[in-house]
Amino acid sequence: MRRRDLLLLLATGMMAARAVRAQQKAMRLIGFLNSVSPETYTPFVAAFRAGLNDAGYVEGSNLAVEYRWAEDHRDRLPGLAEDLVRRNVEVIVVGGGAPSIAKAATATIPIVFVMGTDPVAAGIVTSFNRPGGNVTGVSFLTGELMPKRLEILHELVPSVTTIAMLVNPSTRGSAQVIAAVKDAASQLGLQLPVLEARAASDFEAAFARVAELHAGALLVSTDPLFTERRDELVGLAARYAVPASYAWREFVAAGGLISYGASITGAYRQAGVYAGRILNDDKPADLPVVQPAIFELVVNLKTAKELGLTLPPSILARADEVIE
Repeated sequence: MRRRDLLLLLATGMMAARAVRAQQKAMRLIGFLNSVSPETYTPFVAAFRAGLNDAGYVEGSNLAVEYRWAEDHRDRLPGLAEDLVRRNVEVIVVGGGAPSIAKAATATIPIVFVMGTDPVAAGIVTSFNRPGGNVTGVSFLTGELMPKRLEILHELVPSVTTIAMLVNPSTRGSAQVIAAVKDAASQLGLQLPVLEARAASDFEAAFARVAELHAGALLVSTDPLFTERRDELVGLAARYAVPASYAWREFVAAGGLISYGASITGAYRQAGVYAGRILNDDKPADLPVVQPAIFELVVNLKTAKELGLTLPPSILARADEVIE
């Protein structure tokens, strides 16, 4: 090989090495923490990635994401959060009821949460408009919607005098939600027995109790466990032939009867947008906590027919989506 060719080859190799190093340097690293399992959260993770794309970040191209799933073992969450801190990620996106755990793990790494309870009351942020510190995100305020969901369910089955409520008592704020829904039930002249499920293994007994109480309908509260195991809950509602109301459209798409709430996929997309904005040097303290402005009423006509129900015209007229 001639000397000139050898020098050219060496120069080309050095340029390629510099390009690889530059690409590696351009790769940003963020963390994703959740209390559930990844399989049933696929659509929400896809929405999160879409939000990152909106902000100019593509996983595998200029962004790497370290995923940490507790798989329904909440005791694992502190260790998983600390692992992400040790990995020196630039942002932690957290859902599944774990924002307080992420906040306890770091006061410096920016945190973007997706949560259903009030983040101010939970001590996660100082205020919605100016969250302060290293935390911001998306809040559904699902507890505030529970009385409205009870009202819609009562409208759907007006002859029913007992509507059961399924809750996970381990969820932060569950006592306040129960109190608010009981007050709404009293105003509607309804009996509201409260059934508890801390794990999926409690579901069968809860539905058996619905039958024992002769409850004519079931109000399913919001909880990461319930969202993850939505197919099981919808299947039990069908087997016990109980009209059930849920918070998210995904339950109705899986065969549930009716839902009223914000878009959980939209929330995860917004979390991706916020994570991207923070990578682009926005400060979490300056990003207001996002609250949904649109709430969707979704009904499943096929499920209503299987339950022998005729959906009232008032509900059909207000429905944002009717699944047939």
